[in-house]
Amino acid sequence: MNGPPRRAIRSYVLRQGRTTAAQARAQAELGPAWCIPFAAAPLDLDRAFGRAGPKVLEIGFGMGETTAAIAAANPGTDYLGLEVHGPGVGSLLNRIAALGLANVRIVQHDAVEVLEHMIAPGALAGVHLFFPDPWPKKRHHKRRLVQPPFVRLLASRLAPGGMVHAATDWEDYAHQMLAVLAAEPALANTAEGFAARPAARPETKFERRGRGLGHRVWDAVFRRR
Repeated sequence: MNGPPRRAIRSYVLRQGRTTAAQARAQAELGPAWCIPFAAAPLDLDRAFGRAGPKVLEIGFGMGETTAAIAAANPGTDYLGLEVHGPGVGSLLNRIAALGLANVRIVQHDAVEVLEHMIAPGALAGVHLFFPDPWPKKRHHKRRLVQPPFVRLLASRLAPGGMVHAATDWEDYAHQMLAVLAAEPALANTAEGFAARPAARPETKFERRGRGLGHRVWDAVFRRR
């Protein structure tokens, strides 16, 4: 066999979005320094970042605005960003260069497979899952990333005391997230239900626009027991 079998259901669809010339140039010129190829083998995170220290996984960073802002505000913490879409990878690479960030690395690959194969148990100080695809149609809910097996896998990769922070602007998905996280025995809620938005999570342009339209955002913050 050539590796593990492919999952039938994934939480994303690879869309043929337009990659700008700047994003393509960033992938070609900056990618070799900041991108880590997927491999079905444990990744030495300290070696990847060139130092020991807390490591946080950023799942589905989109265009990289939030990841870059968090990394710039927390230079003592290292951030491993996961994204499957090339334009987003190019965008974050440009932000890394513009801000002179040394504490961000990128893996352009499926988050579940990275967690299964590249991240050792107990290796992470935190996981960020901000605004994952809500798959709003009921028949597509099975594609949502936050499901019991995924949360179980996340919890196993967190060190004791490590945090998982999820956020969404879809109310039914928010309640699903909260229920699934609360049902995982290895995790404890840090709030009574949903958490107030931690100051450490920057408000994105997308979020500000949603708030202007009256949309609400729900945060769930859990700690590894």
